[in-house]
Amino acid sequence: EQLDLDDGRWEDIHVVSGALKLFLRELPEPLVPFSHFDKFIAAIKIQDLSLRGRCIRDLVQSLPPAHHDTMKVLFRHLCRVVEHKEENRMSVQSVAIVFGPTLLRPASEEASMAMHMVFQNQVVEHILNHYGYIFPD
Repeated sequence: EQLDLDDGRWEDIHVVSGALKLFLRELPEPLVPFSHFDKFIAAIKIQDLSLRGRCIRDLVQSLPPAHHDTMKVLFRHLCRVVEHKEENRMSVQSVAIVFGPTLLRPASEEASMAMHMVFQNQVVEHILNHYGYIFPD
């Protein structure tokens, strides 16, 4: 469908961000493929910060090209959103809470969903905080 982004209904940033989240949530497979979910959760639990950083970077690099490239563009944009946190009230933590469960979810919903949500958010927060290391240009 062709969209006219000059249409007044797109002026509300909540509509635009909601549309983005809906698009990402309705993908047949999330941006972080189901096959990588447990690996990212295990990586964020690593206590050694240096090892955790390398592990998450390596996991991102191992994603299929379409997933990797989309993630790079999306996280670059989300980093810009965070740069304006004084005006938009979207800190790294806020962005992670909003996008964590959408970008990174298990193949099946299970009892430990609430526990996973904490780790999903932490993975997104880590990638935002270490964008330059994870996606070197």
